[in-house]
Amino acid sequence: MSLRPHVSLADDVETVSGAGWIVVMAAVIAAFTMLAIIPWSTPPLNFIPTLLFAGMPMAAYLYAHHGRRPLILRRIGPKTVIIAIGFALLTIVCSFIAGLALSRVTTLASNSIVSSLTTESLSDLIILLARSAIQLVGEELVTILPLLAVLWLCTRRLGMSRRTATLAAVVVSTAWFAALHLPTYDWNFVQCFGTIGVARLVLTAAFLVTRSLWASSIAHIVNDWSLFLFVYIGGHAPIGTEQ
Repeated sequence: MSLRPHVSLADDVETVSGAGWIVVMAAVIAAFTMLAIIPWSTPPLNFIPTLLFAGMPMAAYLYAHHGRRPLILRRIGPKTVIIAIGFALLTIVCSFIAGLALSRVTTLASNSIVSSLTTESLSDLIILLARSAIQLVGEELVTILPLLAVLWLCTRRLGMSRRTATLAAVVVSTAWFAALHLPTYDWNFVQCFGTIGVARLVLTAAFLVTRSLWASSIAHIVNDWSLFLFVYIGGHAPIGTEQ
């Protein structure tokens, strides 16, 4: 599969029943709650809440599809991977511009995990990259699945056109994604709904263009890993040479 333009995302979503969407949304909320409250913060135990964060929503969505592989989880080809990387680069650019603009009007909070990379070891970086890849797939699941749930609600229950329903779903899921990041950024609403929201819109566009959760996940991983590596290399690069 690459893009499958002839397959309607709405048609795929509508195969899930109302009860199925309740199960999916319950799994999304439970997954985020477990990630937030399980106290294990050191490896290898910290992989457990991360795996649950990604695994629970995916299992629920597969269950809602009665074990059949949904459209958004089908295998992708090289063309989709290239598109995903392109969206990753666009995410980086848009996030930088949004962050620069907001920094002129408000103080932006730092991400403690990113900041700590300046003093972390190479093994710590590798563990972070591995765990973050799983978590970022989870972030895509807990964002895209609510988007699809809203799309189903708007088309099947509220009688909206698919265009209007898609717009509503993007707005709701973007706000939800931004809100999830509030604890990470000291409850800075402007930063989360500005910079994080802008990044989310680009990542969601990657999903809508490709109809693939793997595409938006790749874009998300490339975006975040680029930041991690930039900070790590910057913190460990030699400042000067002793004479």
